[in-house]
Amino acid sequence: MSDVRILITTTSYQDISGPHHELLESTGIQIVKQRGPLGEQQMLELVGEFDAILCGDDAITKPVLQKAAPRLKILSKYGIGVDKIDVEAATEMGIPLSFCPGVNHTTVAEHTFALLLGLNRHLVEQVNHTRTGEWKRLTGHEIMGKTIGVVGLGRIGKEVVIRAKAFGMEVIGYDLWWDDEFTKTHEVTRAESVKELFSKSDVISLHTNLNEKTRDMICADSISGMKDGVIILNCSRGEVVKTDDLVAALKNGKVGGYGADVLDVEPPPPEHPLLKAPNCLITPHIGSRTYESVQRQAMMAATNLLRMLKGEKPLAQVNDVDMPVALL
Repeated sequence: MSDVRILITTTSYQDISGPHHELLESTGIQIVKQRGPLGEQQMLELVGEFDAILCGDDAITKPVLQKAAPRLKILSKYGIGVDKIDVEAATEMGIPLSFCPGVNHTTVAEHTFALLLGLNRHLVEQVNHTRTGEWKRLTGHEIMGKTIGVVGLGRIGKEVVIRAKAFGMEVIGYDLWWDDEFTKTHEVTRAESVKELFSKSDVISLHTNLNEKTRDMICADSISGMKDGVIILNCSRGEVVKTDDLVAALKNGKVGGYGADVLDVEPPPPEHPLLKAPNCLITPHIGSRTYESVQRQAMMAATNLLRMLKGEKPLAQVNDVDMPVALL
């Protein structure tokens, strides 16, 4: 057995069978599994004896990286978002960080529309009625002809656009980098600002990175400029929404519905206000959790990890750091 030890924290990777398991196990490296996402204190208790971490949305902060050093040489992110990782600290410490772009955009876009249709047709509420023997028929809304504003036209945002057009929706988009060819082909109207997009949309779908400019993007001030009864969908990060402001808008009816696969605290405490807010559907960060998507992500994350352990460049890398000396 190899002396190399790796920590795997992502539950999707662990729970779904597939060739990614055989790929790592065939190398003889020592694999330790924990069920994330793990907070900073949990990570601090674990790290220090691992050469590499295949992580999900765990808190890999500067103190965690310092505790993990000097043995930790590699970080392989399962997925795309790296906002829970102190990328600057990893870079300063010479730790390469890989990630998995281009593997889950179809799945997340499909989940976005599951949330939208669930809200507009009151699906969860009506299923719950029939389960208890009630025949309570609520009236929903069509999405055809409605305007959807897509914030962030990366891979996932583009897939949302394609599906929105198939449903007969009008599409407004906002992104700092505008893809002229795609938006012309799919007849996407360009909003000059997020504020403009918010004011013109019946449905707002968030597909943006989390940074200081997007944190609390949905707040009392921005909500006030939206249409009455607007539907907001969030399959990006929970922190782009200011929770208390959104709950207040759901309760007074300014926001007609909120469908999200993410929260500002994950897993949330039982008393998290969005879990019981009116007209609100929250799923437990499973937008990319399909058998097809998990196997694609897991294989890419495992491949990235093994390449770096061999001193080779990963398929996709976040930071500009040279590979360590080969450990395999």
